[in-house]
Amino acid sequence: MTLHLQKELGTLKKMLLGLSAVVEESVHQAVLSLQKCDVQLAETIIAGDKQIDNLEVEIEEECLKALALYQPVAVDLRFIVAVLKINNDLERIGDLATNIAERTVALASICRMTPPFDYLSMAAKTQTMLKMALDSLVRLDIGLAKEVQALDDEVDHMHSSNFQIIKEEMRRDPEGIDSITQYLTVSRHLERIADLATNIAEEVYYMIEGEIVRHTSDWGPKY
Repeated sequence: MTLHLQKELGTLKKMLLGLSAVVEESVHQAVLSLQKCDVQLAETIIAGDKQIDNLEVEIEEECLKALALYQPVAVDLRFIVAVLKINNDLERIGDLATNIAERTVALASICRMTPPFDYLSMAAKTQTMLKMALDSLVRLDIGLAKEVQALDDEVDHMHSSNFQIIKEEMRRDPEGIDSITQYLTVSRHLERIADLATNIAEEVYYMIEGEIVRHTSDWGPKY
């Protein structure tokens, strides 16, 4: 049974990494669609969300099958539990990428307006966090996972700053409130992706150490 279980765990990891690659690319393309005001690219991302949903369901079913057939314990059980949670986080990140792409479509008629804040820097930081979280999963690297947690505060601060900028813009140009709030929504989606990347890092930590660090603020490195 152990041999069969290890084969099943290998299959699960391969499936999860496949989903990770699709989701990471979806986030990248969503930001690119907004940057270039590319509605066709945005619509491709929106249509592709169904693929992410299907992959998420397949992985969950595979996890449940492994639990039922092999009744794993200790590190193997932790691995499957972590995969279930990371799988869900990845699907939610895919949804947020779709939401960003939808903002591209919504802004299409006014895409020449100057964004009220530097969302590209925030997007770059968020994508770095996601890549690091997924790399920590591939390598089972606790150090990388801790670095992701440390970066989350920076993205939170960016989002708070963006909110203040948006409030000032609304006072200055109340007629442009519809378009301005679209960018605030982008900021919120990016901040949420960063949160979910942190969740993934926390699950990697749990997978390796067997310790739940959710709601714990001091498990990452201090700078």
